[in-house]
Amino acid sequence: METVWWKLTLALLMLAVSTLAKAPRSCHMEDFIQAVKQVEDEESGSGSEPAAVLRRLRRAAGLNDAFIQHFLPDAALSPDLDADLLGYVRTAVPHGLLGETQEQGVVLTPDGTTVALQPLLLGMEARLLSRTPGRPRGLYQLTLARDLGAALRPGSADAGRFGPDGCWDSLTSPRVFTLSGPASPFTTAQANGAMDGVVLGAEASGRPAGPLRLSSLLTQYYCRGLDARGLDGAPRLISRRRREIFRGMILPPALARQVWRATDLQERLAGRPRTQGGKKKQLMVVKEGLREFVHMFMDCPPIIPRCVWGAEPYRGTPTKLSLPLSFLFIHHTSTPSQPCLTLQQCSADMRSMQRFHQDDRGWDDIGYSFVAGSDGHIYEGRGWHWQGAHTLGHNAVGFGVSFIGDYNASLPTQHAMELVRERLASCAVGGGRLVSNFTLQGHRQVVNTACPGDALYREIQGWEHFGEVQK
Repeated sequence: METVWWKLTLALLMLAVSTLAKAPRSCHMEDFIQAVKQVEDEESGSGSEPAAVLRRLRRAAGLNDAFIQHFLPDAALSPDLDADLLGYVRTAVPHGLLGETQEQGVVLTPDGTTVALQPLLLGMEARLLSRTPGRPRGLYQLTLARDLGAALRPGSADAGRFGPDGCWDSLTSPRVFTLSGPASPFTTAQANGAMDGVVLGAEASGRPAGPLRLSSLLTQYYCRGLDARGLDGAPRLISRRRREIFRGMILPPALARQVWRATDLQERLAGRPRTQGGKKKQLMVVKEGLREFVHMFMDCPPIIPRCVWGAEPYRGTPTKLSLPLSFLFIHHTSTPSQPCLTLQQCSADMRSMQRFHQDDRGWDDIGYSFVAGSDGHIYEGRGWHWQGAHTLGHNAVGFGVSFIGDYNASLPTQHAMELVRERLASCAVGGGRLVSNFTLQGHRQVVNTACPGDALYREIQGWEHFGEVQK
């Protein structure tokens, strides 16, 4: 009887393991990395090299149109994947829109941002296949330039050229990504994937000859944690740094030339005559349109939307701000008293603050306009357009930005302070949300409070735009 019981138990256990093994993968970067590892494990020798793995993934995803073939080898020569993996790749990699609101071919990364896989993979393959220093053939055309050309066509700006971001149905097992506004020709996820394709392609091709697994590179880039120093002590190559790394890799005039070349190539491949009007005139048009891209994805910091950190709805009717504003008020949270280093920790802190502000203080929402974590991100509070409850008597004239932590005796991370001092302020001015000669003040300058803490208040007195209270 005991033997029968053990056999039954073993059978049930094997069935459970088998069921778990066949559980469908989600749209999380960690699940995609596991799929990449499966491709690598199926091969040995040259078949597991990054370029070969990327080529197999491209074939499985059906990314083989004339524009791609102009730069990359015909993927039809690659061997097939098994049925389950093939089905996953065909669903997960090709980028596109489902109707007006849902975006496919994107994954959620551990740092909370959403990345399009198609430009990521194409960029890495293009760079690995072109080892000539400084001349990565097809890198920018395949990641950015073709899609940017579509976004900059006449009439494409009617509903906005760039963005929006969006929200996932689940942060633990994401499957459906819904845009937070009208679809544009070039979404935030596309921008993230394109920048990562450029950054990781350069990293992979620049490493010394030797064994390199694509899954390991992706894990190092997307899944690294942070220590107590936050991004101040983090490795250079980490997804939270994508914007700052990308800014150092290409200048806007060079990107404009790549867009023009991609548009011209598409016309030639389609058998149409070259665009009329002259290269110089067309470049001027592209450069003008690229200003919005540079502002949105190179000047502005990464901002985690409310839906990602788990915000509760606004209670009541929000008051719309009259932009641009004249002040930027600096706060610290005091409670939570410790810096947050991960998306999960920072999100929990945001939810805790929102509960306190709504339930204990009776406010309609979290009071701050934005909140800076030590994980490399700015968190959206009431945002750019809605009046906050951060600086009594001054909420209609300025944005309130708080650093998570108590900064009476210590300072936030240098990276977090730079995000606010340089990137968020520049983003606000460039987007017409703050006047160019805005005044930056600490909370204590206009309200009887110890905020933003003695150490942080001493620090911001040296920041550009700091201003004393007018008597």
